[in-house]
Amino acid sequence: MKVIVVGAGVVGTMHAWQAVERGHEVVHIEREAEARGASLRNFGQIWVSGRAGGEELDTALRARELWEGIGARVPGLGFRAIGSLTPVRGALELAVAEAALARDDAAARGYKLLTPAEAREINPALRGEFDAALWCERDAAVEPRTAQLALREALLATGRYTFLPNREVREVVGENAVRDDRGDVHTGDAVVLCTGAWLSGLVREVAGEIPVRRVRLQMMQTDPLGEPLTTSVADADSFRYYPAYASSALDALNAGQEQDPTAAAHKMQLLMVQRLDGGLTIGDTHEYEHPFAFDTVEEPYEHLVRVVESLLGRPLPRIRRRWAGVYAQCTDTSRVVHRQRVRDAVWLVTGPGGRGMTCSPAIAETTANELGW
Repeated sequence: MKVIVVGAGVVGTMHAWQAVERGHEVVHIEREAEARGASLRNFGQIWVSGRAGGEELDTALRARELWEGIGARVPGLGFRAIGSLTPVRGALELAVAEAALARDDAAARGYKLLTPAEAREINPALRGEFDAALWCERDAAVEPRTAQLALREALLATGRYTFLPNREVREVVGENAVRDDRGDVHTGDAVVLCTGAWLSGLVREVAGEIPVRRVRLQMMQTDPLGEPLTTSVADADSFRYYPAYASSALDALNAGQEQDPTAAAHKMQLLMVQRLDGGLTIGDTHEYEHPFAFDTVEEPYEHLVRVVESLLGRPLPRIRRRWAGVYAQCTDTSRVVHRQRVRDAVWLVTGPGGRGMTCSPAIAETTANELGW
């Protein structure tokens, strides 16, 4: 069987991985020299803790299992089973963490409420003041800037994988082929379009208007911290963003504790992961309304620095990089991904939202199973 995969972000790469793993030949087409979109511009978090119960959590847990297995075979992924800590302050934030512990699926996530001393045993870098911390054992991390490159190297070594960069697919030909901008036609037994946030052009032509929107974010990365940050770290604003924390306690938090004005204006949360070089990836903001800004603004970065320094109890290293990114998200955010058959043997898979890095291995596995690979 021959599979054509369009798009070399993490969703497309994981579809190529699934096909090769099942013994098939893959031709992988990317419009740039390598993927440059949301698959690189993220935290590299395998983020189980905040996922909605049911299908979304099941997908994340399965993906976490797959990531660990792939990471053992592809060391270049930098897979690390580091877990996460969400420090909380005050009775209202503590109540949301306690409500999360009462969920039926809390054990599957590895939730535990820790004292500050217990949290510092796990992550000594958290020297700031807080009252407790929600631990999620199942969270993990990979290196987003290099993960696709490492996976591609492993795929190339199989002899059943061909990577074609700098080719933009312009047309679906018949029921099982695509034509690129060089005029070459690529025919397979199955075609999977993993186009990320590219929702116009080809996607609109073959699928029409789909229930997927684009979301813009801002992030940054520091120089090396100079010490290990042994877990991912979130702040209590993540409670307002992730569906796992929906509860009457969250309603009380929203009613009784006003969010920082900058965080509210930019729909922010703190997420922070240490990279293998020691630097910290820190974010993020969320912008949903078009047209998106074309520049990055300083107030969100200043807010994040204040929050991080209050948790670390020390100044941040110099900010090395700032960037913006855009990802595709289903407008019905309870859906894990938009998967649509657009021709007899052509499928469109897009819209995982902020779950792409977390869930892509399981999303691709589901596609492979549904298509009978």
